[in-house]
Amino acid sequence: MAYSELIKDFSRIRDYLRDFYVYGFKHREEYDAKSARSYDNERRRIESWLGEYMAFRQDADGKRVFISIDSRGIIHNPLYRAFKAKSFTSNDIMLNFYILDAFADGSSYTVSEVTDNLESIYMSMFDPAPALDESTIRIKLREYEKLGLLTSEKKGKRLFYRLSADFVSLNAWIDALSFFSEEDPLGVIGSYLLDKLDNTPEYFRFKHHYILHAFESEVLCGLLSAIDEKRRAEIDIYNPRRGKASSQMVTPLKILISTQGGRRYLLANTGAVKQMRLYRLDNIKAVKLCGRDESFSELLPHAENFISHMWGVSSGSDAGLDHIEMIIRVGSGEDYIPARLEREKRCGKVEMVGEGLYRFAADVYDASELLPWLRTFIGRIVSLECNNEYVRDTFQSDLDKMYSIYQGGEPDAVS
Repeated sequence: MAYSELIKDFSRIRDYLRDFYVYGFKHREEYDAKSARSYDNERRRIESWLGEYMAFRQDADGKRVFISIDSRGIIHNPLYRAFKAKSFTSNDIMLNFYILDAFADGSSYTVSEVTDNLESIYMSMFDPAPALDESTIRIKLREYEKLGLLTSEKKGKRLFYRLSADFVSLNAWIDALSFFSEEDPLGVIGSYLLDKLDNTPEYFRFKHHYILHAFESEVLCGLLSAIDEKRRAEIDIYNPRRGKASSQMVTPLKILISTQGGRRYLLANTGAVKQMRLYRLDNIKAVKLCGRDESFSELLPHAENFISHMWGVSSGSDAGLDHIEMIIRVGSGEDYIPARLEREKRCGKVEMVGEGLYRFAADVYDASELLPWLRTFIGRIVSLECNNEYVRDTFQSDLDKMYSIYQGGEPDAVS
């Protein structure tokens, strides 16, 4: 097979980019999906998009190639380039130009009229003239309508198509598009629109730039469509430990994004018992939209209640909630401490319980997720209570180890 920069199936190139170039887990000899020649073709294809960001390291098992990017120094996410390398048939390209040109006069046409116009005006220029099938033209018109290029109107029993009106000046939105393309969960859309402009802003920089989310754009778009249309979806979920994927029918309800690491999750109902579950978006291989879920409006309040007890991504049942309370002391001129508590409390509550004393309380599915955050208040904690014995013991054990390292004495237990 001759090497081509274009691709037909993005899911395959997404997996390849992750395993070989992002995580760096594999090298050439471990590519067992196809032949070594297929590996070389994929490598050259990726290097044609990301050549300036490629690096490698040599270990005992061979050469490992990976992407090396300082996200603070890039203006536009380079991973969007993979989406723009989709292959088309010669027929797709031909019909794209001819169909849109046929509607350029602003008139409305039926499928039959469009087919006749294409054959009499465009195809007649070829010898021999390519044959057109009306069913193919019908499929293309429906596709262009779905993309927003055409609009349809029924007059009697006949369906007429025409070009959609375009009143948008992209130049007026250039700053918004530039920001949107790098910051929005579906920023690839903004990247496509920026390609239509001659010059784009180069003054946006991001401290936390999660460029790897570009790989999940197709999956995210499908899930958002399911949420918007209140439909169920069949999702293919990859289990990294087992090394295989499985399908599950769910009702997508929310997309949650971690403010710490940027990882994205799907919150979905898995059955009629209102059982909520979180799925990592980077483990979802494909999304297939199914029928409408009539109980969608009833599930949303349950989802909101589920979120109200989440600190991280651990989940469980309301019957198994961990209750945790922490009282800290705040000195004079330290108003930034209560302000920080309010800013970082997530699903918890903060209240002043005495002069210079503030209480943080929360009911969560897994209080052990709070331990790293709680440790940042060591030195201010007056008391720490939790009905989860593991959390109390772990926190006290951490204090004991810290005292033994820095003081060598016996610490006073936190009450």
